[in-house]
Amino acid sequence: MPLVRPSFRSISPPLRQAGRRSARLLPRAGLLAMLAALGGCAGFPGQQAQQAPESAFVILGEDGAPIARAITLAQACPAIEIDGRTSPMTVRAPWGAIPVRPLEDGGKRPAPASSTAVLSCETPIPAGSTRVAVAGQPLPLPKADKAYRRIVVIGDTGCRLKGKDFQECNDPHAYPFAHIAASAAAWKPDLVVHVGDFHYREDPCPADRPGCAGSPWGYNYDAWKADFFTPARTLLAAAPWIVARGNHETCSRGGQGWWRYLDPHAYAPQRSCDDPAMDVEADYTDPYAVPIGGDAQFIVFDSANTTYKGFKAGDVRLQKYAEAWRKMEALSRAARFNIAVDHHPLYAFGANRDAATGAITLFGGDAGLVQAFGAFGPRLLPSNIDVLLSGHVHLWEQTSFGSDHPTQFVAGFAGTAEDIVPLPAAVPPTVTPAPGALVEAMSSWIDGFGFMTMERTGPDAWHAVVHDRDGRARNTCEIKGRHSRCALAQVQGGGGR
Repeated sequence: MPLVRPSFRSISPPLRQAGRRSARLLPRAGLLAMLAALGGCAGFPGQQAQQAPESAFVILGEDGAPIARAITLAQACPAIEIDGRTSPMTVRAPWGAIPVRPLEDGGKRPAPASSTAVLSCETPIPAGSTRVAVAGQPLPLPKADKAYRRIVVIGDTGCRLKGKDFQECNDPHAYPFAHIAASAAAWKPDLVVHVGDFHYREDPCPADRPGCAGSPWGYNYDAWKADFFTPARTLLAAAPWIVARGNHETCSRGGQGWWRYLDPHAYAPQRSCDDPAMDVEADYTDPYAVPIGGDAQFIVFDSANTTYKGFKAGDVRLQKYAEAWRKMEALSRAARFNIAVDHHPLYAFGANRDAATGAITLFGGDAGLVQAFGAFGPRLLPSNIDVLLSGHVHLWEQTSFGSDHPTQFVAGFAGTAEDIVPLPAAVPPTVTPAPGALVEAMSSWIDGFGFMTMERTGPDAWHAVVHDRDGRARNTCEIKGRHSRCALAQVQGGGGR
């Protein structure tokens, strides 16, 4: 976007008169510098309104520190007002279109017809702040005492366009994320937790599929906007967010947008996912903790680049995830009750149906993480972790164990085309999702879109509700320590409009 030279008509009369007097005294270069300075002030309160950002929201990072983020089409960051004091936000990632990454085979992805250039900006929000606004738009603030009692959990929210699977992104019934986000916002949460997989529009919509016709696609801002920032608008305005990285946000997929827009860690060119040679750094981030009051905390860890196939000897991911485990273990000592957040379930089931026989086969947690974390013991996660929130499987699921394993919730049911192979109401004692895990209770909802909420009822107790797309309760669960029980073993029907 070209810079706009200010005109005298946009400047107040006293300044305009001063400018005319100065024009007779200053050389041309000095006059242009003065006009540029006056124009640069036009975005602050009391003067010309700023261009509204594309999106403005709050992410929680290490130790729960809130970070204001903004994405703008302008080439300068918007102003942020914090308790009456205004300053420009800091550039996180420079203005421009996301560059097309080389493929592993040396080729290039076809560039989408449109790839909008944007600027990503951020500002840490000081503790105790009571009012924060970006370009006049108020932002939701974290709880002053960090006691988050009402929490929304969502995941797998983008519209799938890839390979042979093309979701009808233009149909709000077939792709209901915007409606779900509005329903979740109406619940008035203190905090939103997204368990990963934001970006799904990877391939162009085929000409014979009117349900997704005209959709942006590729690993650029346009697809990110359609998949996340536009449909999530109401929920981004409702509360601060914790974001976990999914396999759709690895460097070879949507990682460039992930780093520019959402990751709470510091941005740097070598961790931008622009250069495949740097993926060994950019595909992994350190775990971090978010205190939620009452001697409890979330521990967020990045499982994006694991694989269900497992790792070969010498794979760098074995080392990376071992380092992550050790850091999680150290973080978990800081609180009595720990809820881990990642994308890949460790203690849940998925199901496959044989096309020829119709037989259903259950499969358990991610083989790569089981391999890497299993080196520390069969429990997989550190001993102080009580609950695991994940996504990846496109359904809602709960499992609890008679053995010493964390209770698992899967909330991958907020927008992406759903899994439709049913899970059983119970499993035989010999069937387990993880080494040594003895299932004592299980619940699931297949082929139903919605969101999950958690409301605190005690030091280590939560009341969880499974909502459909309209916000209606479809199941309830009680969490106590590392165990959970739900009212229904199976939720029937898709629900919602």
